[in-house]
Amino acid sequence: MKNRAITAITVALLAAVPAAALPSRGAWSTAQLEELRALSLAALEPLPADPTNRVADDPAAADLGRRLFFDTRLSSNGRVACSTCHQPDRHFQDGTALATGVGTTGRRTMPIAATARIPFLFWDGRKDSLWAQALGPLESPVEHGGSRALYAHVVAEHYARDYEDLFGALPDLSQVPRAAGPAAAGEVASAWSRLDEVQRDGVTRVFVNIGKAIAAFERRIDPAPSRFDDYVAQLVEKGSADGLLSTDEVAGLRLFIGKANCTRCHNGPLLTNGEFHNTGVPVRADLPADSGRLAGAAAVLRDEFNCRSRWSDARADCAELDFMAAEGAVLERAYKVPSLRDVAERAPYMHAGQFATLGDVLDHYNLAPAAPAGQSELQPLDLEPAELRQLEAFLRTLSSSSAVKGAVARDARR
Repeated sequence: MKNRAITAITVALLAAVPAAALPSRGAWSTAQLEELRALSLAALEPLPADPTNRVADDPAAADLGRRLFFDTRLSSNGRVACSTCHQPDRHFQDGTALATGVGTTGRRTMPIAATARIPFLFWDGRKDSLWAQALGPLESPVEHGGSRALYAHVVAEHYARDYEDLFGALPDLSQVPRAAGPAAAGEVASAWSRLDEVQRDGVTRVFVNIGKAIAAFERRIDPAPSRFDDYVAQLVEKGSADGLLSTDEVAGLRLFIGKANCTRCHNGPLLTNGEFHNTGVPVRADLPADSGRLAGAAAVLRDEFNCRSRWSDARADCAELDFMAAEGAVLERAYKVPSLRDVAERAPYMHAGQFATLGDVLDHYNLAPAAPAGQSELQPLDLEPAELRQLEAFLRTLSSSSAVKGAVARDARR
């Protein structure tokens, strides 16, 4: 089973701090200090392995994946790459309410940092690995808009040597049309149906390996430390962090772990439990009906590329998939809890950009309106306006100077 993002700090770590320093720690109790330490990046565990992807930790695969990530040739119009929506200088998102590739999607772009640590991906969790997630947009008619055959040809024409060093010989594509794939419509789908089984498997194998290389790159992207992390480090190491956070920011932090109950869902060093919750987010009238995790859970079970599929490198290791909740009213309009790392840099908010500002989000949580479908898990917080401002001030301390840690995010297309 993949490790969850939530990381509990042990009492032993806290005990390592000299006892004499404790009384001067800004009036934080021992229990509170332990909770703060558990929320900081210092508590982040080593990156979990991905046995479903045998090249997940291969530096050569990560280098190939980086180049594929920025390659606009992996799209139907030659203008869309993964980096079109996942922009490194914007914390690997695009700042728009709805992601735009060759068309416009019905969801907000999610950031990439630390997604290798989360069991299910996308707002509805319809993919169960980072490599399977990378494949979805490639075949989406409104994202990359291309086909498996197109991508196999691009790899054969521009990345053959690097690909074959990692994955073995490319298939014979001489009789494979450039536009053919099972997720498309019209002639592209017909062209796919005319291929024999060996040809289809060969093309799909290249397609899968594109996803595994991109995942090898993406799994190296972790959030960078913020002022909040510096504050906690100073508290733990020196017993005092005077001046690192303002009075309002500290007050907001106290609300975050206390009265506002934010850590019910936004916990661990990534400030997310990696799960799905209905928080009564309003419907966008201009978008089709969206049932969230209810549809996503069904989708991941039938996904051609899930952990149990023949394309996985470790089909026996599917505990997350085996034990996930797949049905029930609690899944209706439940969406993934996003990390709050760099949250102030990622407006607008929610799965379809329903809220323009952090203030709008906090007002929603404070009022806890009824859900448009399903049952909202929120209860009114009854925070005063000054408390809401303090909470927002704290959330802004979670911003880092860069979302790239351990990854070289630059265009190296060749």
